Parts: sequence; structure tokens; C-alpha cells
Amino acid sequence: QVRLVQSGGGLVQPGGSLRLSCAASGVTVSSSVMSWHRQAPGKERELVSSITSTGTTNYADSVKGRFTISRDNAKNTVYLQMNDLKPEDTAVYYCRATHFFNYWGLGTQVTVSS
Repeated sequence: QVRLVQSGGGLVQPGGSLRLSCAASGVTVSSSVMSWHRQAPGKERELVSSITSTGTTNYADSVKGRFTISRDNAKNTVYLQMNDLKPEDTAVYYCRATHFFNYWGLGTQVTVSS
């Protein structure tokens, strides 16, 4: 059974930083495409960043230069380091593992507000 346990969300002021974690079980992050998505109120879920099994990363234009995706193979965990956060980054963030199928985490709230 695949399980993705997310942590690290919260409330932060504009310009602040947060790091999201996604600890996987039942799937190996280094053999999967791991991605972060977000969904703001009233909007569709969108891809924020991804990392392939070969380590190739991809970012949405809106987060390039501010967010960094990484993984720790030993911990079977993927991270999203978010710097210089803006109010428009406020959303529920979801981790996803793609290995033949898509598996989703339950989501974690990120709120950027002064």
C-alpha cells in the first residue's frame, strides 16, 4: 500500500520560507516521478514542481528561482523548499508519486499573509 505523509505547512509572512516534506512508503521516490501540486480556493490544482527518477527537475514559471524540489533517497522523502513566499502562493499543497499509477498525499495548507 502506497502512503505519502506530508508535513511542513503553516502560516508565514510574505518573504518568508517553508519546507514541505513528503515521506513515502510503498513506493520508492528514486524510481518514481515525484511532484508537488497546489490548489488555491476557487482554482484548479496546478503542478508546482517535479523531479524524475534521473533527477531532472521542472518548475512552474510562477515559482522558478524561489522553490526547490529535492529528494533524500535514504529517507525515501521528497522536499519542497519554498523561499520568498508571496500571498499568491497560498494554497493546499499536495505531494504526488507517479509509478504506473498516481498516488496522492492528503495535502498541507500553506498560508502566506502578514
